[in-house]
Formats: sequence, structure tokens, C-alpha cells
Amino acid sequence: MAELERITIYPIKSLDGYDVAEAELLPGAGLRHDRQFALRGTDGEFFSAKRTEKIHRLRSVCDLVARTLELRRQGESGSSRFHLDDDRAAIESWLGEYFGARVILVENDMGGFPDDTESPGPTIVSAASIETVSQWMPELSAEDLHRRFRMNLVVSGVEPFWEDRLFGAGDGAVQFQIGDVLLEGTNPCQRCPVPTRDPESGEEFDRFVMTFARRRGETLPDWAAKDRFDHAYRFTTNTRLVPTSRTSKIHVGDAVRIVG
Repeated sequence: MAELERITIYPIKSLDGYDVAEAELLPGAGLRHDRQFALRGTDGEFFSAKRTEKIHRLRSVCDLVARTLELRRQGESGSSRFHLDDDRAAIESWLGEYFGARVILVENDMGGFPDDTESPGPTIVSAASIETVSQWMPELSAEDLHRRFRMNLVVSGVEPFWEDRLFGAGDGAVQFQIGDVLLEGTNPCQRCPVPTRDPESGEEFDRFVMTFARRRGETLPDWAAKDRFDHAYRFTTNTRLVPTSRTSKIHVGDAVRIVG
């Protein structure tokens, strides 16, 4: 039986995530606390791994209940601890020194800062898909890939690339349930350069995109909507909450099923 195996939240966009046993989906948005904060430059652009590989070497522990943040440089044992509200200037100073540029910590607790604003729900993938991709690149474990692709939801008990069943041809969306929560898949997620780099060192995996795209194209399921793949460097499925859903909380262990 298909069930939700893992939920991962990333409280600060592009920084470290953590696993939770349950999560709430916000109306018209993603998971509560996911990408709730972001690091913005004076030019309005986010500091992200797309913009600077230095972000890979930045470790963070964010507790949104206690409203605390710990920061440290990769390889260093000591960390600096801050309160997200009371120490905002100190956080920005620490980050500014690290990046060598002015950093502004911004917050949106009503929807976060998703990459896909039309489908801001959690990204979803099957555990079998992650295992399959790890076989394409034996140097990388399934956990390595989870950290590189930064997916939110992992489903067990289904075949590799099951998540490709969650969208149809054209702009077709497919509804599915996690427990009592009704969502719909919208499109295969277009990936950026971030997964090509080691999430701790930033070191580039030279053959990553070429290997992934070639094998993804070769193994694209017969039932997949081929017209949704203008290129094969797409992995995980973007989603959104269906407004008529009776509840909005999902839990590890919830049954998962396609309903339409």
C-alpha cells in the first residue's frame, strides 16, 4: 500500500531542512514553515545555491517554535545562536560577513517563498524513484539525492517514477489524497544546477546533468505524459492543495492514493 514515508521542511530557503512527523498545508501555498524565511540581497534577489555555491557550506538549525536560529560554517564545531526576532540585525550581520555582501532576512509566514508560485505545494517523489536514480550514479546514496533535490514528500509502496502519474497531457492536473487531504499534481519539476553540487561542500559533480537526463529519457514510463518533458532534466512533481479539501494536515504513515 502506498503511504507517506517522509516529510521534510526547509524553514529558510536554500538552507538545511529537517524531517517532521506531520505538517499542515496552507491554503493557496505550501507546507507551513517550509521556506518561511529567505535571504535577500539589496538588489531584491535571493541568496540561493543558484546564485552562490557558498550557501552549500553554510549549516543551519532553525527552530520555528522557539524562534531560534543556529549558524555555523561547514567544518567548524562552534555555532552562533540567535533569536529570529530579537537578534535580526545580528543574524544579518553574521550572514553579511559570511557572504561578503549585505543580507536581509525576510519572512512570509502565510505562504513562504516557493520557486513555483502557481503550484506552491510540496514537491513529491517516490522512494523507488530516488533509489533508481542512485543506481544511475553509484557515487551518490539515496540520502545524498534527497539532500540535493530538496524534495518535501517521499512516498513508499509504489513503483519508480510513480509521481509522473500525478499530471496529465497538456496542462492536465491529477488529484490525489494523502490521508484526508486532497491535492493535485501539476507538472514535473524542472531542476536547476543545485542538485549537481555536493550539499555540504558545493563541489560539482561533472556528469550529473548529462547522466541524469540520458537515463531519465531512457526510462521515462510508457504511461507518462511525454509532452510535459521538453527536456529530461525534470524530477519530482509539483503540487497544490485542492481548496475543497476537508482537512489540511498530513502525517507520516498516511495512505496515499490517486483519485482522479
